[in-house]
Formats: sequence, structure tokens, C-alpha cells
Amino acid sequence: MNRIAVNPAVLRWARERAGLGFADLQGRFPKLADWEAEATRPTVRQLESYARATRVPFGFLFLPEPPEMGLPFADFRTVASRRPQGISPELMDTVHLMRRRQAWLREERMDAEAEPVSFVGAAGLSDDPEATGREMRRAVGLDEGWARRVPTWTAAVGELRNAVEAFGVMAVVNGVVGNNTRRKLDVGEFRGFALTDPHAPLIFVNGADAKSAQMFTFAHELAHLWLGDAGEGLSGFHGWRPEGGEVERFCDRAAAEFLVPAAGIRTAWRDVADGDAPFEKLARRFKVSPVAVGRRAMDLGLVARSEFFGFYDDYTQRERRQELTGTGGGDFYNNQNTRVGRLFASHVIRAAKEGRIGFKEAYDLTGLNGGTFQRYARKLGFALP
Repeated sequence: MNRIAVNPAVLRWARERAGLGFADLQGRFPKLADWEAEATRPTVRQLESYARATRVPFGFLFLPEPPEMGLPFADFRTVASRRPQGISPELMDTVHLMRRRQAWLREERMDAEAEPVSFVGAAGLSDDPEATGREMRRAVGLDEGWARRVPTWTAAVGELRNAVEAFGVMAVVNGVVGNNTRRKLDVGEFRGFALTDPHAPLIFVNGADAKSAQMFTFAHELAHLWLGDAGEGLSGFHGWRPEGGEVERFCDRAAAEFLVPAAGIRTAWRDVADGDAPFEKLARRFKVSPVAVGRRAMDLGLVARSEFFGFYDDYTQRERRQELTGTGGGDFYNNQNTRVGRLFASHVIRAAKEGRIGFKEAYDLTGLNGGTFQRYARKLGFALP
């Protein structure tokens, strides 16, 4: 039986990158500790299984040193918010999937001689971010009081996503890789990202996050699109401490004005300022998190910095103590409107129906196969042969 010499540092890198410990892999690879200690060597078949388990390309295990696997765009997260073991396989696979879908839609639109959208790159970092936030809201067709008329955070996220898609943006909300519920995305690693191609702009929001936080991420990533090439990249913004680079600060301020208009919160503040839990009360009105409302109130001089950061520390501690409780995955086909996106799916289904692409390619692009693809197409109003 041929055994292969591999660098134990590469084996360790693959395991740690996937967020796996010895205990997670011990059942499948009982000699893993010996491999990493160079006490024994794995076989080719064992390495193939190990590559699948750690989600790395098989050939990477033969590299002399652990590779540097960076993102294909800017990383706007602070150094402190990044995983010490690097980008997770789940995030990397999600980015590549979204870029593939974007490339397909870009080619589709260019073949149809569609004009690029004008809002990508419409703003610059020297512009007023609050004015940009107001222009974003006007452009997608929402008035200052839209969120108050929506009953729940879930409905508000859906309305915002629909408005953004109607505006020509691929808007994806997903908490797993594709439709694989065993591969969950980590909100501690990232909140969202923006791909700024003017023929096929895309926003991805981490669906593992709270609905109120997803609202802010949507508006934040929309601001990234407004910045064009300078805004393409990954966002984390774990907290509301004044940190992050110039791009993130601009997008934070634009998103805050988009969701919590200065005029609106100043008027509303008079109704809650002297009562209990003012941030929570206004959060329900604007359909954002209490932290977002509190930070907006501080920035506008409605509360002192000490009051906001005292609330922030207490709120985040309460959040960490709360256990997440699952409520079920919802309707599979309705989930595809967020995981695939109605805009993208409609283009793919139409191309398959017209014979411009084969159904196998359509299945591959959407992650939906056979009857599942057919049923989802019918949900969107397409009659397929």
C-alpha cells in the first residue's frame, strides 16, 4: 500500500480552515494525529477522503506549504474581526457561486444589449453619505415612512429585497451554502458583500443574522454598489464602535440615513425620550435593530456617547446569552426567492425555456434539479415543456 509524504502543516491548515478539530475528524481518520506528527503517512485514498472532509482541492494537500487563499475582492472587515485560520470554505464557496451567477447574468444582459445601470458608481467617498442614503431610498422607490407601515421585521426585509430586485440588483439572502443546510454560514465571519458590475450588480446578505440586522446589511451593501469599484468587497461590521476604513464608514452613514432618516428619528424621539426602552421602541418603528437606532441617536446628538455605549454593551451581552431557537426552514420554494433570487432565476428559466441554454446548465446555475426546478418555475409563472 503506497503511502504519501505530505507536509503536516498543510494537513493542519486544511483542518483549521474548515473549523474542524481532531474530535470532528477522529471517527473518519483515526490516524490523523499521527499524520500531523509525521509518525505515519496517509494513503492516496485517505487523502482524497480528507480533502472532501475539509473541503479543499485534492491537489492542495501536496503543496510544500499552506497556501494563501484570499478573497477575489476587497476585504473591508477589521483585522480583529477576521478568522485567524483564514476564509472559511463556506464563505469562499458562496463568493464563487455568486460570482459565477453574476458572470452568467452579465453575459445574458450584454447579449441582449441591455444598458448598464446608472447607480453603480454614482457616488464617491468625497460625497455626503447622508445625501447618498436619501438618493438610494428615492431611487428604489421607498419613502421615509415605509418601514412603519410594514408589520414585522421579516416582512420589512422582504419588501426591501423586492424593491432592490425591481431596481435591477440581484438580491440574495442565505444562511447556508446554496441549498445545503448542513453548510451554515457564520455571521461572526461576515455580514454581507457586494459585487458591483454595472450590468449585473449583486448584494449578498448573510441570512444567519437577525432580521433587524439583515435590514442594515441590505442598506449597507446597497451603499457599496453606489460606490462602484471602490465599494466591491466583504463587510463584517460586528459592532457599532467607531472603527473600520473609509469605505465602511461611508456605507454605515448612508445606510443609517436610508433606514433611519434624520428628520424621522428627531420627530419620533420626542415621543420616547422620557420613557423606558426608547431604542427598542424606535427599532420596532423603523424595523432595524435597537443598536442601529441608538447609534443613529448618538450621531445626531440626541443621546450622549456614554448612554449609547452603556446600552450597547448591555444589549450585546444579552444577545450573547440568548440561545438561538430554530423555527423551521420555511417553504422550500419560497426560500428560493431569497437564496437564488427571483431576478436571476427568472432570467435562467427564460433562457432554458427559449433554448438558449440547456436544462442541465439551468439546474447547475440555480442549484435546483429536475422536478424541483420545474415546480419553482411554475411558482414564478413560467410554463416549461
